[in-house]
Amino acid sequence: MEAIVLSGGLGTRLREVVPSLPKSMAPVAGRPFLEILLTTLARKGFRRVVLSLGYMAEKVVTHFGNQFAGMELVYEVEDTPLGTGGAVRQALTRCNEDHVFVFNGDTYLDLEVGDVEAHWQIHQVPIIVAREVPDTARYGRLNTVGERVIGFLEKGVAGAGLINAGCYVLPVAILNKFALGQAFSLETDFLAKTVGEQRTDLFVSNGHFIDIGVPEDYARAQSELAGICH
Repeated sequence: MEAIVLSGGLGTRLREVVPSLPKSMAPVAGRPFLEILLTTLARKGFRRVVLSLGYMAEKVVTHFGNQFAGMELVYEVEDTPLGTGGAVRQALTRCNEDHVFVFNGDTYLDLEVGDVEAHWQIHQVPIIVAREVPDTARYGRLNTVGERVIGFLEKGVAGAGLINAGCYVLPVAILNKFALGQAFSLETDFLAKTVGEQRTDLFVSNGHFIDIGVPEDYARAQSELAGICH
């Protein structure tokens, strides 16, 4: 299996806490967060990871090199910010398989990878991974019917519900209509429009989920992820 990890963001909300590192390299329980994430992917059977980088890319490349935990690491570095869509579009050109898992470099999700891969092998349609949370206001929520995603609701809707966990399984040709180097959002410019036009399946993960992108959750991750991957 093959994965793309999006680690190119500026991390502005976290910069007050970690000013001199890219967000994915922020120390969590004594280790760079990306190290925890990649160790988890290796244990779940991934053998090749394309790291999509931008801001302070050299700090990631220098730390990891071309291999980590038995996985081949490939780097796709953007010269100017391309948004999540543009970054994925570029990274897809480096993929070898017919489909790829996409993860956010600032989110830990203990994903049931085997189940998701089995779903892909049967249906071979895009998959959005969701997570149920007590309050969707910070994240925005998914509009679903059965096992399909049919829409995205904006942030600010309070109460329990399903959120986009920032993880997808995509066919590698899915963004070919977008030009390389074009900046766009995977979520708002592509997925939010596509789910109404073509089948997009839902997978609800029950795995541990934490987004370190804001200072309070970054602080919480220090204890929650302390025993992970040691």
